[in-house]
Amino acid sequence: MEKTRTNKELTPEEINQIRLGDKLAFRKLYQNYAAALNTIALKIVISEDIASDVLQDGFVKIWKNFESFDSEKGRLFTWMANIIRNTAIDVLRKKNVKYEIQAHDKFVAIADRVNNTTFETDTLDVREKVNSLLPTHRDVIEMVYLSGYTHEETAKKLGIPLGTVKTRVRLAMQELKRIFGNEN
Repeated sequence: MEKTRTNKELTPEEINQIRLGDKLAFRKLYQNYAAALNTIALKIVISEDIASDVLQDGFVKIWKNFESFDSEKGRLFTWMANIIRNTAIDVLRKKNVKYEIQAHDKFVAIADRVNNTTFETDTLDVREKVNSLLPTHRDVIEMVYLSGYTHEETAKKLGIPLGTVKTRVRLAMQELKRIFGNEN
C-alpha cells in the first residue's frame, strides 16, 4: 500500500535537487518544516530566542549534511527532527543546563507518524508504549530519546558495546513502528 503524501512533503525529485545544492528546493524544505522543527527545539530549550538559534544552526547542518540523508533508512522529517533535537541538546550541554523533558516532547523518532506541521505528540501514549518493550530495548530508548543521551553515553552508562546500543535502538524502533502501525 502506497503512503499518501501530505502537501508539505517533498518529492524525491525535490530531495535530489537539494542534494545537488538547489537553494530554491531547500527554501521549500525550510518553509514546509521550519514550524514543526522549531516546536521540537522550543520544547527542549524552552526559550524562543534559543530555539530560533537552534533552528538556524540545525538548518545549516541539514544543508551541509543533506547528502547523508538516506530515504531507505527513514523519513526526511525524522532525520531533520533528530538533527534539531541533537543541536538543541548540544546547546543545553554547552550552557551546562540540566534538562528534564517529558517523554512525549522528546520522542522525535516516531514523530513523523503525526501530522508534520502540528507535531501533536501529546496524543501519543509514548510512555505506555515504551514501557511495553523488552527491558533491554526500553532502557536504551529511554536513555537515547527520552533523556537525551547519545549512543556513546548510553553504551558507557549501561556498560555495553556501542554496537549493542545501536542494535537495540533499531530493534526497539521497529517494534514501536509495529505497535503504532496497529493503531491505524
